[in-house]
Amino acid sequence: MSDSDLFKLYSQQILALAATIPHTEPLPHPSASARKRAPLCGSTVEVTVQLDGDRIAAFGQKVQACALGQASASIFGAQVLGLTRSEVARLCAELEAMLAGGPVPAAPFAGYEVLQAARAYPNRHASILLAPQATLAALS
Repeated sequence: MSDSDLFKLYSQQILALAATIPHTEPLPHPSASARKRAPLCGSTVEVTVQLDGDRIAAFGQKVQACALGQASASIFGAQVLGLTRSEVARLCAELEAMLAGGPVPAAPFAGYEVLQAARAYPNRHASILLAPQATLAALS
């Protein structure tokens, strides 16, 4: 099965994820915030985080991206609470590796499997990486 066939197969899942992005309200008093933009397509993600020690206790994200970036923000947002900076950094590295042909990120981010077909579309990789990278920037 080709990447384009996989992309077609998963398109309904991608659209369903894009329609159900969690944590879409900005936090009123965040510990930190950051905004990232994908230069090729103009997608942006702004995140706000509230920390409890070194863990994310509350999270908000404003996502203005293509369906792939929105699906990524949905997958990420569903698992973000409780993560530490090092766990977000590990996800960023694993997601970049997956987009370059490597394995799907480790649990709890196996949901990124649905975006494997996007490997064939390097101009969309930056959009897919926005939510975790913006969160990492906020935590740095």
